[in-house]
This record gives sequence, C-alpha cells and structure tokens, in this order.
Amino acid sequence: MIPLGALVLALADVTERATITVDEAAQILGIGRSAAYEAVARGQLPIRRIGRRIFVPVPALMAWLGANEAHADSPAGPADRESA
Repeated sequence: MIPLGALVLALADVTERATITVDEAAQILGIGRSAAYEAVARGQLPIRRIGRRIFVPVPALMAWLGANEAHADSPAGPADRESA
C-alpha cells in the first residue's frame, strides 16, 4: 500500500529519462518493492546492472508493457497528429 502523500509515478512522468530505479518501476507497475525485486531476480523485468546498482531502461520498460503499440493504435495515430 502506498502511504498517503507519497509521490506516485506514471509512465508518462518518466518517458524523457533513460533509466529509472526498480522502486520507481514498481510504482509505475502498481506492485510492491519486494515484488519488483523478485521480478528482477526471475528475469521478468527488463534491467541493466552497473556494479551492484540495478536500472530499468525506460524504452525497454515501455516496449515490455506494449506502450509503444498503444500509441500507434490510438485513434489519432502518428500520421493523424502530423497532419493536424
């Protein structure tokens, strides 16, 4: 459960960043911190490691979630936005 007053991230909040933390990914996915680290250990979450630190690449997370396809399938697809 997210404590009252806690900042809740959405995927739209991080699209300009290259990577996010596992904790931030957990917030976006709506899962707990422990569940996110368990997913990392099972290889179910796209990650990159630098030393002991774990990063979640935002483009890989978006692709994993199918976010790129959702934007392409929207009623105002890329071609419609360019002509508007």
